[in-house]
Amino acid sequence: MAQIVEVGRPGRVNVLGVGISVLNLDIAAGVIEEALEQRCKGYVCVTGVHGVSEAQADPAFRGILNHSFLTTPDGMPMVWMGRLQGFRQMGRVYGPDLMLRLCECPRLRRFSHFFYGGAPGVAEELKRRFEKRYPGLRVAGAVAPPFRPLNAKEQDELVEKVAAVKPDIFWVGLSTPKQERFMAQFWDKLDAALLFGVGAAFDFHAGIVRQAPFWMQRSGLEWLFRLGCEPRRLWKRYLKNNPLFLVRAFCQLTGLRRYPMD
Repeated sequence: MAQIVEVGRPGRVNVLGVGISVLNLDIAAGVIEEALEQRCKGYVCVTGVHGVSEAQADPAFRGILNHSFLTTPDGMPMVWMGRLQGFRQMGRVYGPDLMLRLCECPRLRRFSHFFYGGAPGVAEELKRRFEKRYPGLRVAGAVAPPFRPLNAKEQDELVEKVAAVKPDIFWVGLSTPKQERFMAQFWDKLDAALLFGVGAAFDFHAGIVRQAPFWMQRSGLEWLFRLGCEPRRLWKRYLKNNPLFLVRAFCQLTGLRRYPMD
């Protein structure tokens, strides 16, 4: 089995047993550029409270997060947890922002992209918008998968489609934890360098779903905006996970409970 290459990987801070990479957007872009130049293979998770909370009851999922090439601090609570543990340089590496940085940076234009995820038509709309926004951007493909797991034939077709174009960056927009499980299953089967699980970034950048105002993103209140936009889908995630995260974080920071990164 192929191994995830260690090129330039930053250290990690323990957030409830999940190793969150100690970085900010600038550091992340530099690390990723170096990895792409050397055609390193692996996957990148962008993880916030939802992902860390899912990992509490699912050791296999926690292992996926902890064995990634990078697991970035997607939400401000991840940044605050890192800073409270002494990592002052940590900054938010939000999936939609990371996507834009890797597409807009002139130095990175030599790398090709593949969009995989979203509802029917979303990946194609994302491709159309990004090619218009970033002239010269190389988008090798755009696929909207079925909502269910791929069958054996569909898996083979995806592997063949990707092998034909060999993208450097393979974007996955399937939501957490589905996208992380997909990347863990396919990162060493697909002829792509790095897989990135960015969830709702597909819908945001394709104009399907509104993003929270910048001040809400930076103050840790994006969840409130998203809950207001999609209450039926997100109420359980936020109204259960957020209070539990606060209690667990308090227990970790005060030493009342240990959360080993196993």
